Amino acid sequence: MEQNLESQINRSDYKILIVDDVVSNVLLLKILLTNEKFQVCTANCGNMCIEQAKAEKPDLILLDVMMPDISGFDTAVILKKDPATAGIPIIFLTALNNPSDLVHGFQVGANDFLTKPFNKEELVVRVMHQIALVAAKRMIEKQNEELRATISNRDKMYSVIAHDLRSPMASIRMVLNLVVSAVSRDQLGPELFDLLDKANRESEECHDLLDNLLKWTKSQTGRLTVVLQDLDLNDIIPGVVDIFEMIAMTKKIKLQYQGTPMKVRADNDMLKTIVRNFMSNAIKFSPEESTIDISLSKEGKFAKVSIRDHGVGIAPERLGDIFRKGETTYGTGGEEGSGLGLQLCADFSRKIGGDVMVESTLGEGSTFSVLIPLIS
Repeated sequence: MEQNLESQINRSDYKILIVDDVVSNVLLLKILLTNEKFQVCTANCGNMCIEQAKAEKPDLILLDVMMPDISGFDTAVILKKDPATAGIPIIFLTALNNPSDLVHGFQVGANDFLTKPFNKEELVVRVMHQIALVAAKRMIEKQNEELRATISNRDKMYSVIAHDLRSPMASIRMVLNLVVSAVSRDQLGPELFDLLDKANRESEECHDLLDNLLKWTKSQTGRLTVVLQDLDLNDIIPGVVDIFEMIAMTKKIKLQYQGTPMKVRADNDMLKTIVRNFMSNAIKFSPEESTIDISLSKEGKFAKVSIRDHGVGIAPERLGDIFRKGETTYGTGGEEGSGLGLQLCADFSRKIGGDVMVESTLGEGSTFSVLIPLIS
């Protein structure tokens, strides 16, 4: 891979700073590297090297160890302490071959050594190796920058879509709910009533998706604040269940709630979002004239809210990834789901110090649960 990268490198794009107090050494290195098409700048002492490194911003420094003002090792220490020059790789030029000198060189920031006297082939190989690493780093930084821009634009798009559509969708949803509850099949006729009922259910699904999308975007971009407070589940869960009574009635599904006072520490909105998503899925994947059981229990230091349906169930191979892998699914009435809701539930449950779990038997139903820390 490195060889392929080296073949793609335009050497004239890279600058090398040569530092040596011996003029003949500088001239020799300059001729060799210029012939290899590199840009070259020079310095004849450690202090000049530091000035040139800041001014020229070279991609690589060939640094002599033995110099009259400050040594190459001390020069490297100064370069590595300055953020403006710390990232520039250094190849030390030295006649020293004592292992302790090599160790010290690497300790002060050497990327490689070139022992004097050196030959052209060895020089070019060692220089190209460092330049290839610089090129790879630049490529990664560019890709990361492009990726960050893409993610930022994506999150902005998600947020705008969800935020701008959520309000009008909520109005449509409310109007359809009122109309469906105010008219009967006999008044409108079977075909028109079925169309209205379908529009009502789809408006619910669309509103829930937009709500999940907005919260997911805020959560992933760090703009969602977790506000933990003391809550009684018996005050929270029945209200969420009541919201779904009308939706459940459209499929003749009976909701059964069993609960006792249970104090927890959680974010009220996040907890309601988790339970709403579990309730929505339970209705979506339950057949008509079935029941959904909502119950509260204790499990160690956690309260457990469970929503059990008697629907289609989940295949065993899907259970392990159900909260991580968003995929399109279809309910018993053809309702479409994106899988985003379950990912959001897992994210929110961990933000409040709990967790989510699922048990399911294919063809018999599923139980989705959320664990919430009890107030000790």
